[in-house]
Amino acid sequence: MFSLRVLRSSAPLLGTAVIGGVLYAASYQNASQTRSSPSPAIADRTVQNPSQSPNVPKKIFTSGFSFQDLKLESSELINHNTKRLRFELPDKDAISGLRVSSALLTKATPSGAWLPVLRPYTPISDPDSPGHVDLLVKRYPDGKMSNHLHSLVPGQTLSFKTGPLLAYEWTPNKHSHIAFITGGAGITPMYQLTRAILKNPEDETKITLVFGVNSDADLLFENEFRDLETRFPERFRAVYTVSNPSDHSRFEKGYVTRELLEANIPGPGVGGVKVLFCGPPGMERAVVGAKGWMGSQGGVGGVLAEMGYTGDQVFKF
Repeated sequence: MFSLRVLRSSAPLLGTAVIGGVLYAASYQNASQTRSSPSPAIADRTVQNPSQSPNVPKKIFTSGFSFQDLKLESSELINHNTKRLRFELPDKDAISGLRVSSALLTKATPSGAWLPVLRPYTPISDPDSPGHVDLLVKRYPDGKMSNHLHSLVPGQTLSFKTGPLLAYEWTPNKHSHIAFITGGAGITPMYQLTRAILKNPEDETKITLVFGVNSDADLLFENEFRDLETRFPERFRAVYTVSNPSDHSRFEKGYVTRELLEANIPGPGVGGVKVLFCGPPGMERAVVGAKGWMGSQGGVGGVLAEMGYTGDQVFKF
């Protein structure tokens, strides 16, 4: 399984090696395509594959090592440190075509940087929406890429790897009940997966979301989740906890604790249960235990270990 945190925490030397390898592969692929491209006369006689009918939208992110520049269409400030960025696809009728639980690798050279920076982001737009792909980006004080993305204005571009990064292999009804435990910007893969599951009439999976944040303003997608609770009352429920709520907050004050989880998610003895976690390192250590070497899953620790969950019941993004 692919670990998103490996790329976020890679040392500069590893980043340089990755960039070099990616760019070499891209140039080799482009050269191979150039050598193998048919002449116009031959191309004119090529019979079109029925599966590539004009009525079937083109999928942009399917495979490959090359990067493609996409133009920023709009930038919307969501709260004090988070923006929603919409990028135009090269064809207004094209779709991202991303598989469920996938991220996109972005590349840019921020101001003052000697080398390009690579960072994965989980799109929040529907993979079947034509003409655009949306990212939700939280800005961190020392985040080279996040600060660069927040500085972009419509018309500027960002490079995206055409081959997506699959984080967790999902198939309909893979588990009877999944519990999403998340904090901060870790909500994006949970939002993507929640919408995909509930959108599929063949998928009967039940979902419980436990979302811990610092302030009321950090509760991203609250309206969207409330709508999903209304439309799927028997299958989806969201639980929020805020460590520093406002004076008149309607949310529970606190952290993601054993007591909170025991009261809201299925226990480890319930068949078909899977816990998926995505959040900041401190929260990860406290709730599920830190990941292993080079982003491997590692063992289950923290609160979930105390509750009796085993490695096959837990996945860390």
